[in-house]
Amino acid sequence: MICQYSEQLYWHIRALVGSHEDTDDILQEVFVKVWKALPGFRGDSSVKTWLWRIATNEALSFLRKQQVRAALRFESLDTTAALMVDSDPWFDGDAAQRVLAKAIAALPPKQRSVFCMRYFEELPYEEISRITGTSVGALKASYHQAAEKVKVMVAEDD
Repeated sequence: MICQYSEQLYWHIRALVGSHEDTDDILQEVFVKVWKALPGFRGDSSVKTWLWRIATNEALSFLRKQQVRAALRFESLDTTAALMVDSDPWFDGDAAQRVLAKAIAALPPKQRSVFCMRYFEELPYEEISRITGTSVGALKASYHQAAEKVKVMVAEDD
């Protein structure tokens, strides 16, 4: 049941954290948490929504830790994220995709998660709301702000 979502989960997490190695580590943590929590799953939401919530929370937790580490090194996480896109050996996109990936990597973590779930995964706001525990109105505002930031960053790169 859970294995059928592993590739989708991988790409969901990868869109949030950017790094193949970090994504693999986080995905492993997600499956450990799911395995431990499976007996308590009540079915209040779909399995997919439950998995996405766990994966999103794990990815955001990882990103918060990265922000703290970057601050302790007096670095900007945005700069670090952009460098990760440039140095990622697994990235196989063209120049335009690289610019888009850098712009998305520069978004704050919560905006990045909303943007990726809506833009790439095409999830409806209602499902994103169940995953994140955020109101639909707040999600729409967050997505709009993220999309505007991405537009500006992509335009600046041209």
